[in-house]
Amino acid sequence: MPRNGANPATRILAALQLDRGLWIWLLLIEMLLAILSALGDEVTMGLRYDRGAIAAGGWWRLLTAHAVHLDAHHLILNELGLVLMWSLFARDYCAVEWCVIVLAGALAISCGLWWLSPGVGWYVGASGVLHTIMAAGTVRHFALRAWDRWLLLACFGGKLAFEQLSRRAAPFIVIDAHLYGALAGFAVGAILCWRMAIIHHRDHA
Repeated sequence: MPRNGANPATRILAALQLDRGLWIWLLLIEMLLAILSALGDEVTMGLRYDRGAIAAGGWWRLLTAHAVHLDAHHLILNELGLVLMWSLFARDYCAVEWCVIVLAGALAISCGLWWLSPGVGWYVGASGVLHTIMAAGTVRHFALRAWDRWLLLACFGGKLAFEQLSRRAAPFIVIDAHLYGALAGFAVGAILCWRMAIIHHRDHA
């Protein structure tokens, strides 16, 4: 938290969880996503989730698919979503835990598409992983009994329910990826929070 008397810019950065140099990491992630998109369609085609290419041995696509995008509009929407997730949850887990959450979400989404959604021939974008991040962050807010925990759960659960029940989505949006990402986030978030609770109990025993 900023000290009393801190200037407005410092208070804003702290509220967005971008103070103490954290903004550098967010900027680097955003730049990496932008660079991958700027490399063109050939790179996107080589990194996207593609059932035929994965069956032929392109296993890396299970992870890289979540870092490439259809076009600039798709990229900007996902980057704005990342900024929102960062401002809500950045400090809820350490860097290593966030890496575990993101990697687990990416793999769960790709495996879910492979086993449970065989009709999806290809997929790109970070929206599924953003749902993983939000789910894990929501679990952490429940573990901390944060004031916004029920609001987060209601909004997030309502969005997922609407997508699954109505099956409505913008063109090229794979809503099953959102569901698989959210389920992975809830599961991994619960495991990490349970682990943190055990460590806290041992430290105070």
